Amino acid sequence: MQHVEKKREGENKIIPFIPEGDFYFTKGVEAFQKRKFDIAEKWLKKAMEAKPFEPLYACQLSVVYTETGNYHKANQLLTNVLQVSEYIDCYYLIANNYAHLGLLNDARKHANIYLEKEPEGDFSEEAKSLLEMIDIDEDDTDDDNWDLEEEDDLLIYQETIFYHMENREWEQALPLIEDMMLIFPEHKTAIHDHAHALFFTGEEERAVEIEQQTILDDPNNLYSHTNLALFYHQLEREEDSRHHINVLLNVYPIHQQQKLRIAVTLARTGYYKEAYQRFRPLVKNQMKSHLSYFHWYSVAAYRVGEPAKALSLWEEGCKRHPKLSKEEGPWK
Repeated sequence: MQHVEKKREGENKIIPFIPEGDFYFTKGVEAFQKRKFDIAEKWLKKAMEAKPFEPLYACQLSVVYTETGNYHKANQLLTNVLQVSEYIDCYYLIANNYAHLGLLNDARKHANIYLEKEPEGDFSEEAKSLLEMIDIDEDDTDDDNWDLEEEDDLLIYQETIFYHMENREWEQALPLIEDMMLIFPEHKTAIHDHAHALFFTGEEERAVEIEQQTILDDPNNLYSHTNLALFYHQLEREEDSRHHINVLLNVYPIHQQQKLRIAVTLARTGYYKEAYQRFRPLVKNQMKSHLSYFHWYSVAAYRVGEPAKALSLWEEGCKRHPKLSKEEGPWK
């Protein structure tokens, strides 16, 4: 009897199925093909955990980020691959991302590196087409080239800071903003990003002082009014906040980015009806890379009694910005 019992125990044992990286990768590609980018990201991250030195997995994840407009994040991933592996496809993918960011010199440089290393590679035709699309005059003078390089450096700073600010990664944004202020002192809007990042890293008093001084010098400064409206609201100084809100309610900018800034500020300070009215005219195609657009438009829609629209915006936002899915929805 003892022998039989042991045999039965052996028969009942189930060998667990532990998926390898290829299984996760296949699931990720399937989700990507269905344009379920948030699901694709999760599967591909699992694949990378299973096989951290497989460059193909990281490259496919970078393509997911490219599709969702996270070009900086995609290039960070690809650069990491090139540090440990000479995976040539990375050069084309990096070039493509730089082109989307408008950094044409860097796009051109990486497309040429790809073609030098893989003249008949899988992306050779795409790389040649990309180079044809880049409209940079071959006869530019050295000074002109220097100006272009300087402009590219500025755009890299702006895009990187934008990414960290949109994701509320204040600690990462702060040193970059401070560097940008030293290198490009003529770009005054960095002052407001600096104050914003300072406020949310615990230096509230210093942030308020910066904007108070700025608004003394320029009483109509839109960015100072949006920052102070938010800062005072966070500090529960509602009367002071309302003063700046009243200014914003009478401002109707032309530029989409400024319109968005007012709409987000109104939503974050509890003026949901007014925020909703400001969000509605925004050109959605120009807002795809803005996590704040989907987050706060969704909140405003829910608070004015449009739950279906709020849910639709939130779901689209989560697809384009997977980090948003980790936050509580507008109904919370």
